Amino acid sequence: MLRSNTWAQIWSVIRVLSAALLAAAVVRQLVNTLEIASSNGRDIGVTLVNYFSYFTILSNLLSVIVLLWAAMWFWFRRRDEADEPPILARVLAATTTYMVVTGIVYNTLLRGIPLAPGTSIAWTNEVLHVVGPIILALDLFLGPLRRRLPWRAVATMAGLPIVWVAYTLIRGPLTTNPVDGAPYWYPYPFLNPNNFAGGYAGVSVYIIGIAIAVLAVGVLVIWIGRRRGASVEEEEAAEAAEAIEDATGHPPP
Repeated sequence: MLRSNTWAQIWSVIRVLSAALLAAAVVRQLVNTLEIASSNGRDIGVTLVNYFSYFTILSNLLSVIVLLWAAMWFWFRRRDEADEPPILARVLAATTTYMVVTGIVYNTLLRGIPLAPGTSIAWTNEVLHVVGPIILALDLFLGPLRRRLPWRAVATMAGLPIVWVAYTLIRGPLTTNPVDGAPYWYPYPFLNPNNFAGGYAGVSVYIIGIAIAVLAVGVLVIWIGRRRGASVEEEEAAEAAEAIEDATGHPPP
């Protein structure tokens, strides 16, 4: 059923609606953040850059893009395309990994941290940290026309998190916190070396732990995708056999 055209049509609509929900949550929370900054006379430019420095926001924006991409690909694909393009499959697998890890990290490390009243809107917070990860996890199991990726694709998933961590640690001590005036700003407390007696040594423990989580979830995502999806090798062999039959009028031996 999951590879039927009817199911693919249904799930493509679900992907578009999910993308709209995630986009609405990102935009609504951004508007709220900027309104608070403006009313308190904070630097709007820094506040805006800070907002898009959260891995949660980046992951959700990437989810919006890839869910819309997957739906549009299905509706406008060529008739001979039976499975996702390799690049779409890789980005979808990576985004699923990021969103699942985002959900895990938030609900294990960040949910209990108190925020200033009005800072976060309840429904947007749940959509970005809970609903979004669940949607991407369901897409892994229910999304149609999945392509089977090679195991080496796991390595490419580490690219964005590595760049983001480097950016965060470099920018952190160079940015004045627009809320309290502290001479540093970090999106998450576990990345702030000022929160640990050992400084960056304490941060490194969390970075290593999250890196392990990203790789573990990435392996799981690839494994599930390989069980559900079509093998690239099988697809190429089928295309080669079809080409031989078209050229010779006989099926290959």
